[in-house]
Amino acid sequence: MPTSPHAPHPQACLIVHGPDQPGLVSAITAMITRNDANIITLDQYSQDEHESTFFQRVVFSGPDLGAALPEIEADVEKTLTPFGMQWRLTDQSVPKRMAILVSKSDHCLLELLWRHRRGELPVTIPMVISNHPDAAEDVRSFGIPFVHIPSQGPDKSGAERQILDLLKGNVDFVVLARYMQIISEDFLDEIDVPVINIHHSFLPAFIGAAPYRKARERGVKLIGATSHYVTKDLDEGPIIEQDVARVDHRMNAAALQARGAYVERAVLSRAVQWHAEDRIIRDGNQTIVFNDRP
Repeated sequence: MPTSPHAPHPQACLIVHGPDQPGLVSAITAMITRNDANIITLDQYSQDEHESTFFQRVVFSGPDLGAALPEIEADVEKTLTPFGMQWRLTDQSVPKRMAILVSKSDHCLLELLWRHRRGELPVTIPMVISNHPDAAEDVRSFGIPFVHIPSQGPDKSGAERQILDLLKGNVDFVVLARYMQIISEDFLDEIDVPVINIHHSFLPAFIGAAPYRKARERGVKLIGATSHYVTKDLDEGPIIEQDVARVDHRMNAAALQARGAYVERAVLSRAVQWHAEDRIIRDGNQTIVFNDRP
């Protein structure tokens, strides 16, 4: 799906990051020009530190761009190698393949399915996998395959193996839409694609289970949600997006949870959209997110 539905030509996105240095922006824009392409958007950021790091996202278009991409990719390599930059080039007309894992709570799942049906997420959804059968009928009503893989007891390796057999090589990223199972390090190593999670808390506070009960006991005035990339360290991966909602002393834990569900849905949807549109650059345990929000 193109970045803009009204774009006259196909679009590509170039993500660049590495050591900041003179001549870098000029070299990139000149490379795009000599390949008969036109810049649609260009966002960049430099960390203000003793060894500054440069981050850039540039979207460009041109006639017959799909056929020209291999040649452009070779030119990108030739242009950026002397600068020691890391980069990736993607065809924005090709939607990313996104698998969704879910447990019983379906509000984040249904938000993603609804936005996908409306054309708001530039992805395809080859399957939804759950350790419970509850969401099967809803998922299939969207025309998307639903797979039930039970995961019970302390040993989850068998269930993870079944999930890996379904996903490996068939998806570009995975979303945990309130999938209430801990993902093992072996799973992350073998799947070898980004995994995005929604945590029903404003991390790093209230890590782990029952965050709304903990928030109620603490007497908080704000609740929030955090979407982050999954790493081997529980709830400590690079944060993509966060948001909050105001609450007060009259709300019990159930009311907090209901209010929080709205935040979770919005936060996860934005994180998924930004990832699918190649707006995120991971830098260690942080992210640089090029979006339209202030």
